[in-house]
Amino acid sequence: MRCQQTAAIIYRSTMGLVIYLCLVHGLAPGLLIAQEPIRFAREILPIIQDHCIACHYPGNAKGDISLATFDDLEAAGYVVLGEPDSSYLIELVTSHDGQQASMPKDGPALTEQQVRLLRDWIEQGAQWPADITIHERPKADASWWSLQPLGKPTVPELDSQSRQQYRDWLRTPIDRFVLDELQQADLAPNPLADRSTLLRRLTFDLTGLPPTPEEMAAFLADESPLAYERQVDRLLASPRYGEHWGRHWLDVVRFGESTGYERNIIIDDAWPFRDYVIRSLNADKPFSTLIQEHLAGDVVAADDPQREIGAAFLVNGPYDNVGNQDPVQAAQIRANTIDEMIRASSEAFLGLTFGCARCHDHKFDPIRQTDYYQLYATFAGVEHGSQVWASASERQARAERLGPLQEQKNQLTQQHDALLESIRSRASAHEQEYASRWTRPTVNRTGTQEDFSPVEARFVRLLCDARDDNVAARSGFHIDEFEVWSANLPKRNVALAAKGGVASGPSRSIEDFPGAYGPQLTIDGESGACFIASDNYLMIELATPETIDRVVFSSAKDANKPEQPKFSFPGEYRIEVSLDGKSWTEVASGADRLPVSPDHRQTRLLNLTQTDEEQRKLAELKRSLQAIEVQLRQIPPLPTAWIGKRNAQAAKGPFYVFLGGSPQKTGSEVAPASPAILDTFLEGYRIEDLEQESQRRFAFAQWVTDDQNALTARVLANRLWQYHFGTGIVSTPNDFGYMGEPPSHPELLDYLAGQLLRYGWRLKPIHKLIVMSGAYRQASTFREAAARSDADSRLLWRFPPQRLSAEEIRDCMLSIAGCLRLEMGGPGFRLYRYLQDNVATYVPLDEFSPDTYRRGVYHQNARACKTDLLTEFDQPDCAFSAAKRAITTTPLQALTALNHEFTIDMANAMAERLIAEVGSDAMLQVQRAFLLCFGRLPTQQEE
Repeated sequence: MRCQQTAAIIYRSTMGLVIYLCLVHGLAPGLLIAQEPIRFAREILPIIQDHCIACHYPGNAKGDISLATFDDLEAAGYVVLGEPDSSYLIELVTSHDGQQASMPKDGPALTEQQVRLLRDWIEQGAQWPADITIHERPKADASWWSLQPLGKPTVPELDSQSRQQYRDWLRTPIDRFVLDELQQADLAPNPLADRSTLLRRLTFDLTGLPPTPEEMAAFLADESPLAYERQVDRLLASPRYGEHWGRHWLDVVRFGESTGYERNIIIDDAWPFRDYVIRSLNADKPFSTLIQEHLAGDVVAADDPQREIGAAFLVNGPYDNVGNQDPVQAAQIRANTIDEMIRASSEAFLGLTFGCARCHDHKFDPIRQTDYYQLYATFAGVEHGSQVWASASERQARAERLGPLQEQKNQLTQQHDALLESIRSRASAHEQEYASRWTRPTVNRTGTQEDFSPVEARFVRLLCDARDDNVAARSGFHIDEFEVWSANLPKRNVALAAKGGVASGPSRSIEDFPGAYGPQLTIDGESGACFIASDNYLMIELATPETIDRVVFSSAKDANKPEQPKFSFPGEYRIEVSLDGKSWTEVASGADRLPVSPDHRQTRLLNLTQTDEEQRKLAELKRSLQAIEVQLRQIPPLPTAWIGKRNAQAAKGPFYVFLGGSPQKTGSEVAPASPAILDTFLEGYRIEDLEQESQRRFAFAQWVTDDQNALTARVLANRLWQYHFGTGIVSTPNDFGYMGEPPSHPELLDYLAGQLLRYGWRLKPIHKLIVMSGAYRQASTFREAAARSDADSRLLWRFPPQRLSAEEIRDCMLSIAGCLRLEMGGPGFRLYRYLQDNVATYVPLDEFSPDTYRRGVYHQNARACKTDLLTEFDQPDCAFSAAKRAITTTPLQALTALNHEFTIDMANAMAERLIAEVGSDAMLQVQRAFLLCFGRLPTQQEE
């Protein structure tokens, strides 16, 4: 652009001279220069956008030229500033000798007026604002079907013959819409399903579990016309409803309980959001309220933790927490994080792919890049992380309990520090005197040796008074060799296990990688033992009393292989011996060695300077402080939840469009505002005051859930239909734009959305409306003739058969085996072993305890984690929104289901259940098994 600006300055100076000469010679300057300045955005941009950019844009630069920016145009040499006749661009778009212009190749040629505008623009210096990048016009515009106000479709009228023919099938207005489409396609619906099939379908659909034999028998025995409706009401009122349908919504909002990316650390306090979703659905909370709580729970439900947790939606997604120190990379990671929130929000609530407008205007939908960055500004203050999850009264109550104890602690700490400072002052005066006593080298991890007068001992112990890396810590040190040498010739290491030596002590193991590190207490003298002390000593018991005169201990015996710094070594120590393990005598210490650090030096000086009375007083103050610490620890901490944090500084802005999506290239300034996509019928908002971070999210939440926002209502109604019938009226539930599929029943979709608004955004009335319909209650019988014209039954000539989800398969096994535990809520169970050392590893379990016999929704789902049975049956990775689960059929599914340890456990449990319920009669066992598994008795062939 600098070259362009310089050329423009030269051009303007030259044109001034030309105008002067023209006036002197009586020529009209209008013959040489356009009198009106060309407005690029209004006159030139539309020409390039409508006729050129479709072929000439980055990534598809036909002829190796892009027309997205002036730099692209200038780099190709297509424009000579001030000289249209010398500009190749004008030559390409101008007709010559009656021949059509070379460009554009596709579509009509430019008009004379358009060519004249381009000539005048070049003649005037080809001004192109730096912040404008030209993109192709989207395929869809404001007239796109999903962006229209919600219609009020009339329920189709059927002729008398149809009403008579299908009188048992026509149950709700839904059926009239469905039947109308079927008849237009010369199709007819299936008859209603039998009652046992219907109850199984309904029970799985609403609760994710099979009906019990008792529930089935009661339904089949109920001959009332209201029998089916009573089952619908019962199942919608069941707590199992929220668990099953909550799992659907958790899929959509990409709920996961690990951070994802390369570290993928588990998040142990994410589960309150899952419980909140289940609780909200069971209570039939208006979904508009749920969405508002998702986007701004800290505003609409301030001081109500059970609702405020809904805002955890914003941080449900994967989170890169590596912590890159490069500012450029950190800015890019932050941009990626907010992009994930924008994508999740726009797809879940609006069914539009706003993320495609991150780098440029959306190519297919009328979403501008500025729309995207207005949402970016909306979420700019949200950060991932845990927060205290408690009401103001709970916080106050705990603060009142902590206050007096904290005050006592502060007073005692002041007394302790004052006395310590007094001792330090005296110690500094005698520092040289004390330091002269430290004549030996400091401790050495590769081998520290202590020689002493021969002494008879059966027990030898090393006591750590301070670690080398922490003068205040005595426990947690690491030893890999401990040698005890006899005084008599020949010299022998009598601590060796081969000589009968036995090492002991309070050691710990590292849970995440057992076996990799301690406790291994055998002193073998070869590979070395690994001892990580959880207290301050290591003891060796010799086979018999021995006369000894030397001890050697180390933590990195091979100086060429330095030890990992995570392990500590004794910095201050004592060696003691005993014959009976009760009475101990000190034979050596590190007191005359040089201190390992300035902190150790200072601590020694204090210990040597303080009087007995000062020592007693310090010990008394420490005991009092420890007692208060115990009382403080007894006050339970407030719970935390992965609800996210708010960064007021990041929320202040200013905010800009990122050119090409790069935070390093900023364009025009933007403010939090509603997308312009629905401005024709929905009032928008714009927030200039950036002080209140929460208010912009609240404004967005209100805009999304406004009753006039037809998009949100359509998307939600479609999701409900999808989970009942397997495929939505729009089969791409997260994309209602140009690249999505058109609706199979557009009037029905608007009807359902209208009913959703009529019932105040409550879902259960819509569920009931759907499952009471004949379309839902019809049989799934296959008819070849109908399948030839509608193979997927999109027009619903039959009820589309559906495979159970991964969780339903597992829950069903637990249920029929009599093992399902119905405890609700709380931290989830794991079907994997979790290992963590900077990065996380998830190892699928081979054995399963009854603690894992809960419903699948309570599994602690981690990202990029395979859990055998669930993964094989297409449980999605929660790194992304799973608006519609994949359904695959593979040999591995059958093999896993048959041979998995869980399946074998359930088979054994079911066998025990059958014996307990019907005894040892094989026929009765088969009949009971069929009732449990299929809700019916076996046929004669099956028996």
